Amino acid sequence: MVGHELDGSASEHASDPMSSGPLVATAATSERLQMGTSLLRKIEERQLAAWNATQHPYRRDDCVPQLVAQRAATQPDAVALVADDRMLTYREVNRRANQLAHYLRALGVGPDILVAVCMERSLDMVVALLGVLKAGGAYVPLDTSYPPLRLAFMLEDTQSRVLVTQQSQLERLPAHNAKVVCLDTDAALLAAQSMGDPMPVATAADLAYVIYTSGSTGQPKGVQITHESLLNLIFWHQQAFAVTAADRATQLAGPAFDAAVWELWPYLTIGASVCLPDEDTRVAPVRLRDWLLKQQITITFLPTALAEAVMALDWPRQTALRYLLTGADTLHHYPPPDLPFTLVNNYGPTENTVVTTSGPVLPTMQPDALPSIGRPIANTQIYILDEQLHRVPIGEIGELYIGGASLSRGYLHRPDLTTERFIRHPFSDEPGAQLYRTGDLARFLVDGQIAFLGRADTQIKIRGYRIEPDEIVSVLNSHPAIDASVVVAMATEESAGDKSLVAYIVPTSGSQPNVTVLQEHLRTRLPDYMIPMVFVKLDALPLTPNGKIDRGALPTPDVKNMLRDAVLATPRTPIEERIAEIVATTLGLKQVGIDDNFFLLGGHSLLGTQVIVRIADTLGVELSLHTLFESPTIAELSLVVERLILTKLDAMSDDEIQRLLA
Repeated sequence: MVGHELDGSASEHASDPMSSGPLVATAATSERLQMGTSLLRKIEERQLAAWNATQHPYRRDDCVPQLVAQRAATQPDAVALVADDRMLTYREVNRRANQLAHYLRALGVGPDILVAVCMERSLDMVVALLGVLKAGGAYVPLDTSYPPLRLAFMLEDTQSRVLVTQQSQLERLPAHNAKVVCLDTDAALLAAQSMGDPMPVATAADLAYVIYTSGSTGQPKGVQITHESLLNLIFWHQQAFAVTAADRATQLAGPAFDAAVWELWPYLTIGASVCLPDEDTRVAPVRLRDWLLKQQITITFLPTALAEAVMALDWPRQTALRYLLTGADTLHHYPPPDLPFTLVNNYGPTENTVVTTSGPVLPTMQPDALPSIGRPIANTQIYILDEQLHRVPIGEIGELYIGGASLSRGYLHRPDLTTERFIRHPFSDEPGAQLYRTGDLARFLVDGQIAFLGRADTQIKIRGYRIEPDEIVSVLNSHPAIDASVVVAMATEESAGDKSLVAYIVPTSGSQPNVTVLQEHLRTRLPDYMIPMVFVKLDALPLTPNGKIDRGALPTPDVKNMLRDAVLATPRTPIEERIAEIVATTLGLKQVGIDDNFFLLGGHSLLGTQVIVRIADTLGVELSLHTLFESPTIAELSLVVERLILTKLDAMSDDEIQRLLA
């Protein structure tokens, strides 16, 4: 409409060049434009404020220990935890956690005292975490697969007084000063403690847990989460998904992945059952689907790549599953129209207590964009700002900032980084209010949903893990054979969005880097998910005119520039050729040798499951994930497959044999 007014004003005075009409009209129109823009801006600001009106009261007088104890008192015989053939009732969980808590209290554990927990994912692990909370302390989950140097850093950084673990973990733990409590070998000592609920000492303002994430300085950083923030997550979750004591949920995430927080406490504080699948089941889509059906699971969380694989399977029309929750990476697919449960996409950095935004993803036949990440959860606000911290208009791209009740206390022993990432809230009059600067790019859609658009920096996510590439570079450059390096994440068409790490290296003069040696060097400091699958050798890193690394100019990895330990050994038999093709396709590589190790090439459990499924489809042989761990090279795996084929050869038809040899 404004454009038509401009056109009309110009034509009305065109015949009189001396008239001041056009100037008057232009000034008036400019004023109208300014008023119109101001009006639109005010309307937008009101709309943005409405989308952030997420205030919802929630209880803060009782923390997780009291809420679980209340459930143990009202439903003592209800099943709290299930794993394999073992289960614990609420009475048993509460009593065992109480006994651990009393012992920890005697060791000096109380509010804001950090207790490291290094245990395999199990019922005992959950009891240990709850026991730390009941003692009034905050737990620090340590992944048992982490290298000793990384565990040593975390134990030193947290200054943990106590380490709760299992006898099986003692040999691989680094030297430390913490008092060790083994739930298995110290069972008699713990059994002598009181089974009664200890007097609560922690308040909502005290720490509940500290979880470490990747750091750009070469060392991980600890994120401090209070009970108040955890309670906001718990009560939002229970209301959003109508959780009751009749629900059966799952615990699949590793303990050092903050999704494990979400998988436990919203359910155990309301009296629901939490079921833990075995290691093979939790990463194998078909087995996991069958387990979910058999266990009559009603709500489950699966990392994005696994959720997409499970969602694509055939499902019976009748299932107990109500919600499939996903998150931790970009969701690339919409659910099929006949999916018998609701898919919910979620987004949230560890610094905002697991979940920040959430929303159901509905089936669509003509997707014109990736699924959104939903809207802010209860008591959480989202701001999308420009570099001057001004709100960008609806539909425009900016950096995503988070405010509200779920924000963490900041980084442990890192006041400088806390000040950098947790800034003063420019849109709040509340004293001390802060916004967390995520580094993520996003935009508001016209309906209030939020579109996630990637990173504003080099940080990446792989299989739900947030990784600072500079941490990998710092360790890589400490090797004497490396002069300079850069690490990026790369996806292939075959990986359907699942990314892998690629390291571009410039060797020192006269050195001949070895892939295995470099990976082993990285494994001394970094967990497996941070080890690059491919190394590309360069004479120099490409630079932009201002001297920064030009990531867009990095060459695509291929057989000519990829670093290898030895000459590529080509397949010798039809079976080796078929399996090599399957592995290369799954990993997004053009070629692999029969002596190449699947896991050293960057393979992991989820990709391993895909290899096993493809071998079954093409060769008719059923393998377990354990077989791939035991026989990780093409040559070794081919021998296993050939033996299995020989045992069933007599029952095979001529056509089946010809297909194998084709």
